[in-house]
Amino acid sequence: MSKIIVIAGATGNLGGKIVKALLAKEAEVRAIVRLETNATKIKELEQLGAKVFQVDTNNKSEISKHCVGANCFISALAGLHETIIDSQKIFLDAAVEANVLRFIPSDYSSDFTNLKEGQNRNLDFRRKFHEYIEKTPIKATTIFNGPFMDLLTTDMPLILFKQKRILCWGNPNQILEFTTTDNVAEFTAAVAVDDKTPRYLRIAGDKLSCNDFVKLLSELTGKKYRIFRPGGIGLLNFVINATRFFSPSKNELYPAWQGMQYMRDMMEGRIIFQKYDNDRYPNLHWTSVKEFLVNEKIDFK
Repeated sequence: MSKIIVIAGATGNLGGKIVKALLAKEAEVRAIVRLETNATKIKELEQLGAKVFQVDTNNKSEISKHCVGANCFISALAGLHETIIDSQKIFLDAAVEANVLRFIPSDYSSDFTNLKEGQNRNLDFRRKFHEYIEKTPIKATTIFNGPFMDLLTTDMPLILFKQKRILCWGNPNQILEFTTTDNVAEFTAAVAVDDKTPRYLRIAGDKLSCNDFVKLLSELTGKKYRIFRPGGIGLLNFVINATRFFSPSKNELYPAWQGMQYMRDMMEGRIIFQKYDNDRYPNLHWTSVKEFLVNEKIDFK
């Protein structure tokens, strides 16, 4: 008998990939979407094979009706306090009301359990939501995956392609962890249909230091890459605070200073996993940074 999985955030990038991965496992997927959701996005989910329910996402009982009989509820929401805390609470309460046994919160991030509160705004929202989860009877499983590897070619300025440099704050031998959104989605789907999962699972598609990136990019491009080290963690903290003061951008999900907070947390080494759960599902193929960059067909010039 196929597992019934409910998901919120299915119209997003990661959420859509999770839906595809669940359907590949022959799960029955119920996607909860807002009343104002674009009809095209709904049609795309239905064409994949998901059952889509448009509801008032502020109405716990309305959501709960579509959770009855489900084995797991997956949250793939993205946003600030209103989404990660307020909206997720409603979805969690709806899952509890429907007697759903398991819940996967929208973490999909670096391991923030060793970070001090106030170090990273977006991770603080997730930490706050965890406090609420622990007060409920539902069995929760958080997936920590490090930064998304996809960001290496978009919003994360680690690889400076034009300058042939690797940006490094602090120790160039500090290990950094990256996982593709495809791998995160596949792992999440496996977790959702697995009835026996622990509170935390940690995965990393690849682990490289800045010095490793120098070697890799030099190999891939045939050009000599070097470390660009503008300063240490102390200077980066100063830049973060100054940027946040002059350009707070409180309503943006990823303002410049938020990206710097993630960079600082990575290069400070506080969020590196002590153990990995990559082998939990042996059939998964983990994409390396080298494989990812080659497949992306990056213009290295």
